[in-house]
Amino acid sequence: MRFGMSVNMDIPDAPRLAKKVMGLLKGHEVLLENEVAARLKRPGMMLDDMEVDMVVAVGGDGTILRAMQHNAAPLFGINAGDLGFLTTVTEEEMEEGVENILNGNYSLESRSKLQTTVGGRRLRDAVNEAVVHTAQIAKIRHFQVHVDNELAINVRADGIIVSTPTGSTCYAMSVGAPLVDPRVDALVIVPMAPFKFAARPVVVPSSSKITLRVMRPKECLVVIDGQDQELMAGNETVEFTVASTKARFVTFGKGFYTRTREKLMGSLC
Repeated sequence: MRFGMSVNMDIPDAPRLAKKVMGLLKGHEVLLENEVAARLKRPGMMLDDMEVDMVVAVGGDGTILRAMQHNAAPLFGINAGDLGFLTTVTEEEMEEGVENILNGNYSLESRSKLQTTVGGRRLRDAVNEAVVHTAQIAKIRHFQVHVDNELAINVRADGIIVSTPTGSTCYAMSVGAPLVDPRVDALVIVPMAPFKFAARPVVVPSSSKITLRVMRPKECLVVIDGQDQELMAGNETVEFTVASTKARFVTFGKGFYTRTREKLMGSLC
């Protein structure tokens, strides 16, 4: 197998784990992203240019989201951060995980991605969510959100989150949206700090076209998966649909509810 490797070099344990993984993959071709390659004094390349069977991401959820923006190969995530909800294994499980991959004892779990266009210009697809929020701190905007041309949300708020089921355990959850099983074909629309008590999250079919407008045009930011941000003047129409491509995660059979219980609910006990 041919592997690509993306490592968050800002996490103290990540370079050590990356070296350990490379040892476990001895005998297989491993392409290194430029930053980690420079640290290890080896040849490197851009993640976008890697033609590989699988990407190994060492870091946290941000590392995984970034890797998925830059490469479409299935992703095997190794947690070197704190929560690591999207990662596949911890350091303690890493050796067994790599062995299972090399022996073909794994599955690929496909997840919906979100397509975002701003004024007709397509941004990168999101695994978790797209967020439209105010460009200035402590300011609110008047948003109207239509679902299939029907007005669904009319609210003044700090912003609007449009989330995939995968993203329902991330930013959307933190502002009160429900957790959505990733097997459900749906999107979640979530007002952020709405200035209206009745403004609640809305779950819509994944076949929907969601259209957002700022009613009194002022600058806003569009943020994709917490990675990329675009400044908008505020007079553009923002459209959200399910992307044609899928995110593919390596899994060893641990389901959504087990991960949720272990990584999210456990911290509450």
